[in-house]
Amino acid sequence: MTARELAAPILVGAARVALGGLWLNEAAIKVRSGFGGADILLVANGAATNSRVPGYFHWFASNVMQPASGFFGFAIPLLEAGLGVALILGILTRAAAVMSVLTLLLYWSSDQLIWEYPVMVALSVVVVAFPDSARRFSLSALLEWMFARGRPERPPLPRSLVVWL
Repeated sequence: MTARELAAPILVGAARVALGGLWLNEAAIKVRSGFGGADILLVANGAATNSRVPGYFHWFASNVMQPASGFFGFAIPLLEAGLGVALILGILTRAAAVMSVLTLLLYWSSDQLIWEYPVMVALSVVVVAFPDSARRFSLSALLEWMFARGRPERPPLPRSLVVWL
């Protein structure tokens, strides 16, 4: 393999790992600060009076987040940590990157504007746009290689599945 052939997998793989690191940092900040249901209620209640929050989020905050604030207080740091681990290891890479974008859109909808979120969206888009390069140096690629090695009778995984790993 030439340096030119390795450039894209290295760069996109680095974007994937950096994105995972940013998600782990988000989770760590929340865990260290004791993030929980009260924080979710703060966001949900703030959305009710904030003119920058879109109407669909007003509904979501009132009807979903407020009643389930305890669940969200536990689940959000867990989601962020899960995204971080999945992206760093390269497990379900494209799915994790899509979930990353959706989670960041939820945060933006609630008017939670933190400087690294645009960076995280840009990194997520790179991972989604170049799934083969993003997973070249990943746990998924290693497992796929180990699965196929020495077993020519086994068909390769379908391409439609592989891009999501």
